[in-house]
Amino acid sequence: MQPLFDLHTHTIASGHAYSTLKENIEEAAKIGLKALGISEHAERMPGTAHRMYFMNFKVIPKEINGVLIYNGIEANIYGEKGEIDVHPSIIDRLDYIIASMHTPCIDNLGEAGNTKAILGAIENPKVTIIGHPDDSRYPLNMDEIAAAAAECHIALEVNNSSMHPLNFRENARENILEMLDLAKKYKTNIILGTDSHICYEVGRFDRALEVLEEADFPEELVVNFDMERLSLVLNKIEEK
Repeated sequence: MQPLFDLHTHTIASGHAYSTLKENIEEAAKIGLKALGISEHAERMPGTAHRMYFMNFKVIPKEINGVLIYNGIEANIYGEKGEIDVHPSIIDRLDYIIASMHTPCIDNLGEAGNTKAILGAIENPKVTIIGHPDDSRYPLNMDEIAAAAAECHIALEVNNSSMHPLNFRENARENILEMLDLAKKYKTNIILGTDSHICYEVGRFDRALEVLEEADFPEELVVNFDMERLSLVLNKIEEK
């Protein structure tokens, strides 16, 4: 099966990406995606968009060139309790929140500390996706995380960019395979994300699909394969 949507994408607004929103949307339409999510980095990432960027989502049409548009954010986990840098003034304007650990925003807290931070983000009712929990620079107890994500109806991301040969994340492919094995055990939802920083990466899930096949991962647990499952990762607080 082919993924129908991509919710982890960046534009020049994130400060270290290379395409405009228009270019990303046009690429999504060109390759046949049904939906596209905008997930610029939140405020602790150096060079990213000002808070006003997220407050002005009203100007973006809900559908462009046949592609449904969803307005999200990639929040930075910055503390051991899973704190994220999404200001209350914008949180209700977001369709979804990806919570991720990034080296400019949080130090390696050790396996116990990193795991506690991810678990704290999972328990946040505003968070719907944990982004790229696959980097050995942040060792994790993946068994605890997969179990908690299943219980809290949070999707764990298989990040296509993490497995790029030049990516700086460490042991991503091996860590993703471990995550998928545990997701099968706990029936945890998985979402594929490109983490695209240029339009030519939007909707390209080649490495993610290969690792799903290698893991013999059940299609019914992959959110991107069914548009009806998109609602599982949109901000529906009452379901958590």
